[in-house]
Amino acid sequence: MGSNEGGGCDGKPVVVVPEIKYTKLFINGEFVDAASGKTFETRDPRTGDVLAHIAEADKADVDLAVEAAREAFEHGKWPRMSGYERSRAMNKLADLMEQHIEELAALDGADAGKLLLLGKIIDIPSAVQMLRYYAGAADKIHGESLRVSGKYQGYTLKEPIGVVGIIIPWNFPSLMFFLKISPALAAGCTVVVKPAEQTPLSALYYAHLAKLAGIPDGVINVVPGFGPTAGAAIASHMDVDSVAFTGSGEVGRLIMEASARSNLKTVSLELGGKSPLIIFDDADVDMAVELSRLAIFFNKGEVCVAGSRVYVQEGIYDEFVKRAVVAAQNWKVGDPFDVATNMGPQVDKEQFERVLRYIEHGKSEGATLLTGGKPASDKGYYIEPTIFADVKGGHEDRSR
Repeated sequence: MGSNEGGGCDGKPVVVVPEIKYTKLFINGEFVDAASGKTFETRDPRTGDVLAHIAEADKADVDLAVEAAREAFEHGKWPRMSGYERSRAMNKLADLMEQHIEELAALDGADAGKLLLLGKIIDIPSAVQMLRYYAGAADKIHGESLRVSGKYQGYTLKEPIGVVGIIIPWNFPSLMFFLKISPALAAGCTVVVKPAEQTPLSALYYAHLAKLAGIPDGVINVVPGFGPTAGAAIASHMDVDSVAFTGSGEVGRLIMEASARSNLKTVSLELGGKSPLIIFDDADVDMAVELSRLAIFFNKGEVCVAGSRVYVQEGIYDEFVKRAVVAAQNWKVGDPFDVATNMGPQVDKEQFERVLRYIEHGKSEGATLLTGGKPASDKGYYIEPTIFADVKGGHEDRSR
């Protein structure tokens, strides 16, 4: 364990974070420095302090990672293993994740401000379950025999597409990592993963565990870096056959454009959205309040489908609003390593400042601030749970 202590919004330390063991790029089964020698900082959102300096990948490093992935795909063992053999290696990786669950949850807690308890009971177990699900599918990828006209028969054969570029967001670092790599590995593909620059630590740790699990060198490559450099290099690379991305619509468009300009690689985009809650007069008000609180404040609102708008029928509107304000005020903001905490800090200073700007926009556009609306601490990226009322349909939705 390391010596860095985190603090809640009251400034009191709660728990030490794990030692940061892996900070370099993972290419062809080895941890290596960036070709440029550059690094960037990843910070603890609880305090704003630097957690580690991470090797910063750019185009030259992506080229090396893609070369390793291509070699592993064209000439390596992974695509030529039986589905059963791939399944065994994937399940071994899942076993190792379960053995290191405390450390993995703590890495995401320190790097992303995620609740340690939920990391141990939701995020990491869900990632394990996802990996085991696709491990179970690895030996069940079948084609079909087809009866066609005349004295002929046809058949389909499903084969791995090749090298897959993966670009993941910061809000669920572990879940997103395995949501993307698991089906690719099951099919026999090789991958180059760019984790979000805010949350690279768990992805690098998973690369280490994959090597321990016996997944061959070059099959999984992890290149932390920034979107305009490392991300753009993946999206435009002529030797990447497919790109999977979760993030903003703006970046999704750039990835599609890069694919069209290069080799017309297949693109899988999950661009999120906003999900309104609609509550009618016959609803159980207490249940509706609790669901609406979870919908927006779970994971500090850093969810693609966060329930950022609530429409309440007028018969229960006043009662709902009164109870929702109390519920928000009782939602404890604090150190994510404290089991009593409901909501940790925003992932980084940029998101912290962005949320505060949204709040100021709400005030300036005439909405009524009912509760919250300001930082919850003078250190770290904590914000009070915030509710506006009297929001008009013409108000600009700046929350995307």
